[in-house]
Amino acid sequence: MKKIKLLIIAFVFNTVVFAEVEFRITDSNSSAIPIAILPFINNTQTTDLAQVVADDLMLSGQFRALDQEQLIEHPQFSNQIKYPTWRMLGAEFLSIGSVKATAPGRFELYIKLFSVTDQKKIMSLTLPVLAGDLRSGGHYIADKIYEKITGTKGIFSTKIAYVTATRSNGDIEYQLLVADADGRNSQALVTSQQPLLSPKWSPNGDKLVYVSFEKGNSAIYIQDLSTGSRELMSSYKGINSGPSFSPDGKQLALTLSKSGNPEIYIMDIYNKELKQITNSWAIDTGASWSPDGNKLLFTSDRGGKPNLYQVDLDSLTAKRLTFEGDYNAGGSYSPDGNYICYVQGNNNDYKIALRHNKSETSQQISDGPLDETPTFAPNNNMILYATKNKKGQGILISTSLDGATKNQLIISNGHIREPAWSPVIN
Repeated sequence: MKKIKLLIIAFVFNTVVFAEVEFRITDSNSSAIPIAILPFINNTQTTDLAQVVADDLMLSGQFRALDQEQLIEHPQFSNQIKYPTWRMLGAEFLSIGSVKATAPGRFELYIKLFSVTDQKKIMSLTLPVLAGDLRSGGHYIADKIYEKITGTKGIFSTKIAYVTATRSNGDIEYQLLVADADGRNSQALVTSQQPLLSPKWSPNGDKLVYVSFEKGNSAIYIQDLSTGSRELMSSYKGINSGPSFSPDGKQLALTLSKSGNPEIYIMDIYNKELKQITNSWAIDTGASWSPDGNKLLFTSDRGGKPNLYQVDLDSLTAKRLTFEGDYNAGGSYSPDGNYICYVQGNNNDYKIALRHNKSETSQQISDGPLDETPTFAPNNNMILYATKNKKGQGILISTSLDGATKNQLIISNGHIREPAWSPVIN
């Protein structure tokens, strides 16, 4: 049985947020893999581990957990499993888990995964956790189940960052928050009476860079999640916007108008030295890095309308990538570099589009009409973006790349926007 090191989550935040924030599945995948997640034995704690695992798997759109009333048998050991029963119920996989207290405030989680089709155990692991990290332990188990069955790493132990806007005492209050990938355990990183924009993660997930207007003009900060400290990176006169970390975490790409025109720059995060990348009469903005760190993707209206361009950092030669529609902006590469997600607009109808880089073809994967700021999951299989519901409330939606599965993240009061999906956090 594989044994994993003690799972400890250690980030420093200012405030725990008590507003209800959670994903709701709105469009499910009819071809999802059916799986039976049995209740964990001795799970008397407030965290329902089986529910955490089942919810995670279903949010991916690739799994359908059997309902509680379908779990008509509760085997505790391998030799108690009646495979014909689970085949009759339609389950292709079955998990048996348990919880064991090892010391005050410490537990070991055990999980075994079985293939109903092959009638054999295919995974077994033991995970030590602290009492406060039981939910994180459930996410980790879901990651391992997902990876074992699909061959792709799970993203349930990752984080999402986003900005909320809520009305407080007649004023609008903005918060930059970080939450689990399922939207739970949201915690405030920054609170301001002025807008907060464009959060982006560092490659190892220990920092966030973002734009703040708290001093009147735009400014770019880097926030350290482990210490709670932050550093002012850019506050030039004019525009300071669109920051993103390089794949090695040593540089930022950002947009500055200190020369009079918005241009793309690269900044060394240690000495803050700048290198200008674009030099155009047009507006160049919103740069993001290719996974190999050799190119930048950015938005420019140098062709008359906003479109995506890619610039080689050695030659500084820019190539136009998008040609369809009235508006193409806000692009970012998938972690494997195979895709670019961006916002495509036609006649004031804005949807998320996905470009396949090898074939140079694109398709729209969202419903519109006000979709924006897409961000890839670190396993390349999902995209998170902001939009508005029929009530005009700002919400987030996660979708599979084919658009077949959609989940909504809604805050109980106010608006939610500017999402950023973290890398896998070790």
